[in-house]
Amino acid sequence: MLRMIIFASGSGTNAENIIKYFKNSELAEVSYVVSNKANAGVLERAKRLNVPFKVFSKQEMETSSFLDFLSEHADFLVLAGFLLKVPDRMISLFTNAIVNIHPALLPKYGGKGMYGMHVHRAVVANQESESGITIHYVNEHYDEGTVIFQKAVAIHSDDTPDDVAAKIHVLEQENFPQVIEKILKTADES
Repeated sequence: MLRMIIFASGSGTNAENIIKYFKNSELAEVSYVVSNKANAGVLERAKRLNVPFKVFSKQEMETSSFLDFLSEHADFLVLAGFLLKVPDRMISLFTNAIVNIHPALLPKYGGKGMYGMHVHRAVVANQESESGITIHYVNEHYDEGTVIFQKAVAIHSDDTPDDVAAKIHVLEQENFPQVIEKILKTADES
């Protein structure tokens, strides 16, 4: 069985959705949830769903002991609302085994500082007719890894950033676990 660790910095709705999706899977399981924020809502979700969790600092993320922890507990890493840049050593250790979800159609609205409502406000301010999600592999640059999956949704002229956020949340919930499963099935077969 493949093991995945979910990295999250926020409330954890995507993490919870992924945990529930793989709960009875014969392919993969969520072995840990990790966060760089001790007060992140995702930790309460992990506790409620009986998934072990760990809190770490940005500095710890760079250490050999943290990389050893990841190697011991994971074959695959999922970033679900995780805001720190992934260190090069971690990317090397998990080559093509770290995925992220971004709340826009990359390459638009990507990069440092472009997350959550910052993205949705920019989409509305620029009067975009569509937005969406991008699931991509993580490389050494924010939001520049190889795109795995994109799904668009129409944005109307009277949509607020909150309206856009709600539409994006639906796409995330519908697609992220299934895309992860497809990636893991492909990895498991090779």
